[in-house]
Amino acid sequence: MSKDKSGFIIAAAFIGPGTVTTASLAGAQFGFHLVWALLFSVVATMILQDMAARLGIGTGQSLAHCLVSLTDNRFVKKISIVLIISAIGIGNAAYESGNLTGAAIGLHSIAPIGVSVWAGLLGLIAAALLYSGKYKLIESVLVSLVGLMALVFVVTLIVARPDFATMTAQLFAPRFDAHTTTMVLALIGTTIVPYNLFLHASLVAQAYRGQNQAIAIRACRRQSAFAIGFGGFITLVIVATAMTAFFGQAMALSAANMSEQLAPVLGDKATWFFGAGMLAAGLTSAITAPLAAAYAICGALGKPADLHTPFFKTIWGLVIATGIIVASAGFKPLSAIVFAQAANALLLPVVAVFLLAVMNQKTVPAAYRNTPVSNLFGGLTVAFILGLAGNKMLQLFTG
Repeated sequence: MSKDKSGFIIAAAFIGPGTVTTASLAGAQFGFHLVWALLFSVVATMILQDMAARLGIGTGQSLAHCLVSLTDNRFVKKISIVLIISAIGIGNAAYESGNLTGAAIGLHSIAPIGVSVWAGLLGLIAAALLYSGKYKLIESVLVSLVGLMALVFVVTLIVARPDFATMTAQLFAPRFDAHTTTMVLALIGTTIVPYNLFLHASLVAQAYRGQNQAIAIRACRRQSAFAIGFGGFITLVIVATAMTAFFGQAMALSAANMSEQLAPVLGDKATWFFGAGMLAAGLTSAITAPLAAAYAICGALGKPADLHTPFFKTIWGLVIATGIIVASAGFKPLSAIVFAQAANALLLPVVAVFLLAVMNQKTVPAAYRNTPVSNLFGGLTVAFILGLAGNKMLQLFTG
């Protein structure tokens, strides 16, 4: 059996600085009142990523290739290609800016030379890592660092003595109103990442090629469920830590004081450790976002999905360059990150609808197509996110 780690790569991809920032803001501003959105996101991620993995293993093809192959109509094919390029290109550029901004916040807390400067330098580092072709080793190191940061958040939460009674009360008093819509979308967008569907299908298609597909599906499903569940747990701990440190306090959470969540355990070293953790999370996601965009666009255009081909390099290079430009544009750092996650949530229904359509096609072997239960949960997930997005658009237009 292949030593596939795609499930952990997917988890590491969404546990980036955007997750740390969004979860921290959610906990600081709303306590546990929005944890329902996180729980929904984790379950929905498992459902959708399972579809993507079954597609990759069952067909041996990328999600983008399968989407374009939905029809023989040339006009519809062209529309599909444009949608894939637009959705994944725009989404990943937004996500990349959030990755770079978040990592830059961490480094700026250690060496205050400017968030924009750090964002540019980190973008160049990500580009150099991808250009080297040795990103798998680098990802393994960075995932380990993210895990270490997660451990410290757990220890910090325990030492800080959170009020579990208040957390429980807020958990069973969910909020959803005009003031929370953007944050709900951000929590969903930072967990159910559209590009991860493309990345997962491509990774498993390569990892399990030529192997027993039924066994591969079971192994991949177990790994993904554990990895995604663990990622959701980390996010929950970050929400709880921020709630304990900032919710109901006079001091508001900002880019300058986020590291104070770790102060009970690390004292004066909290800033340094937080910066290192955000750097690790940021570089991991800054690599996977452009990588997924390259896989998706190459699949849509029928180009070789090879890390060493000029076209593949051009795609991830453009995503990184856009991320650097947006991250350096002078937006408020935390607002830029939350906006990037909310943008992902708005793009998700487009990708999810395509995925549902593909998973019901006869080109997918019967054993790997969606069952009625999969279609039900997938459809409910898409409908719910569409409802949230529609609600947000209504708020924008009605003021």
